[in-house]
Amino acid sequence: MSISRQDEERVLNLVPKQIYVAGEWRASADGSTFPVIDPATGLVLAEVASAAVADGDAALTSAHQHQEAWGRTAPRVRAEILRRAFEKVTEMADDFALLMSLEMGKPVAEARGEVAYGAEFLRWFSEQTAHVTGRYSPAPDGKMRIMVNKRPVGPSLFITPWNFPLAMATRKIGAAIAAGCTMIIKPAALTPLTTLLLAKVLEEVGLPKGVLNVIQTERSGAVTGPIIKDSRLRKLSFTGSTGVGRRLIADSAEQVLRVSMELGGNAPFIVFADANLDKAVDGAILAKLRNMGEACTAANRMIVHESVADEFSRKLADRMAALKVARGTEDGANIGPIIDAKSRDSIHELVEDAVSKGARLLTGGSIPTGDGFFYPPTVLASVPKDARILSEEIFGPVAPIVTFKTEDEAISLANNTEYGLVAYAFTKDLNRGLRLGERLEVGMFGLNTGIVSNPAAPFGGVKASGLGREGGVEGIEEYLETVYVGIADPFED
Repeated sequence: MSISRQDEERVLNLVPKQIYVAGEWRASADGSTFPVIDPATGLVLAEVASAAVADGDAALTSAHQHQEAWGRTAPRVRAEILRRAFEKVTEMADDFALLMSLEMGKPVAEARGEVAYGAEFLRWFSEQTAHVTGRYSPAPDGKMRIMVNKRPVGPSLFITPWNFPLAMATRKIGAAIAAGCTMIIKPAALTPLTTLLLAKVLEEVGLPKGVLNVIQTERSGAVTGPIIKDSRLRKLSFTGSTGVGRRLIADSAEQVLRVSMELGGNAPFIVFADANLDKAVDGAILAKLRNMGEACTAANRMIVHESVADEFSRKLADRMAALKVARGTEDGANIGPIIDAKSRDSIHELVEDAVSKGARLLTGGSIPTGDGFFYPPTVLASVPKDARILSEEIFGPVAPIVTFKTEDEAISLANNTEYGLVAYAFTKDLNRGLRLGERLEVGMFGLNTGIVSNPAAPFGGVKASGLGREGGVEGIEEYLETVYVGIADPFED
């Protein structure tokens, strides 16, 4: 489908450009703004309000003031708001997809997939809202009764990344609405437009004023720092780099905040000798190139059995070389731009480091000329162990390949990282697959598949990849407190 400049302007005009506090769209306290850049052209898409410190305080005040009433709102009412939001986002799928492609760069076809995925969090949590339960039972000694209730944690701050601007918002917002928590969301300054349009949708489907507050800003630390240190805040959920996550955990300690941290990854993609190589290559394309590789779940290290490494490498390189690199709105685009010049240059530095140490470049590996921040799909074979690309998160369309001889060696290579978000493996041996599920140090494992993300499944990692889970039945628990009530024996006079 051809997308015209008029289509782009129409979608951009749908988006409020102000901050959203206490149910009102308004300019920032000091009137400042910042530009949102199209990474495919380097041109400005829009100017949006840049929240000031006072706006952060106003957003927290709103969340705090509305928490009690919102927490008492009937679960069915909250569920119906989420269901209407799901239906509205689905109805606007083409608009959301185009908007994400413009501000983030992903091809429109892939952006439609994110809309479907992101909307599912709204539907999933609408279905979970009425299933928050406690329990009532006699104590073991029979002298009292134990009642356990669940209640909302309270005002929550969400700091979301630029790479999945809809899904990262809906999986936090959906869980918080289901649990009865008020919210402040600070979207990434690189991609605030999708979150602003989502807030508009939630307003239109009946989310009460003050429950959700949106404070996009270029001054992230200055604005969110005082919120995190304020005793009125009770929950912090962050998706982003491990370095920033560590600082936020330290900052949250002062108020002993509940925290959820979805941080960096260094996902291994293991291909065993018995794997169906065509299916393994299909899986590698999905695991490596989703979002141009700009995903914490992206396969970062291809760990391939030495007996099939040459064939796998050739097939993967051929597939990646054939992909169309172009602005996400172009027909047939497979790979859009990297989010900004700094990120693209960081990817290229990792490739150059690997090649300088002996890696063989099978395809890609050079920065193209012209506008935008593009980088071609790249495959590196025979990557040496001391190459930075094996230990650092690539966040781009680059697949480094190393080999192994035994299952134990593959597991050792896979676990040799501070991260532990996700791993992938292809093998026909089910027993081996089960062993891998128990031995790989990750929070998620894809067996014979290149995608694990699902709203009905718990998303999260171990080690330096984070704390807590999003999605699944576990996702709502992150926004609930457990309260125990001891009751005297009702049979005693």
